[in-house]
Amino acid sequence: MKKEILRTIKFTLIAASAGLIQMGVFALLNELLHLNYWLSYLIALVLSVVWNFTFNRRYTFQSATNIPRAMLLVFAYYLVFTPLSTWNEHFLTVIRCWNEYLVTILNMLINFVTEFLYQRFVVFRKSLDTNALAERKPH
Repeated sequence: MKKEILRTIKFTLIAASAGLIQMGVFALLNELLHLNYWLSYLIALVLSVVWNFTFNRRYTFQSATNIPRAMLLVFAYYLVFTPLSTWNEHFLTVIRCWNEYLVTILNMLINFVTEFLYQRFVVFRKSLDTNALAERKPH
């Protein structure tokens, strides 16, 4: 139980840093470069996903799993999440006139919960605590 609480805290901190990257990139592309809103969202999302996956694989899930396989599983998650969240962004900001940043934060919260569950119970389920970092810790 203690290990899972620590794992959740690590995921939260790494996800928060990925969220800062996503918001920063989104603001840069949307406000300064005036890219299309959905394109700004999509680019920011991809960059935050790469960051999040890299650090969570190593530090949160401490997985020595096959990286291409794990990335393919994460890619599968985003094949579903990205179109749904992009549609949600468009629907809520363009059709319902919600604030762009509020909707982005809402999608980030949905992503945070669903991605943790997906990575913990699908992507890294059989390879938790198998990398060199985990092997060095006393059990």
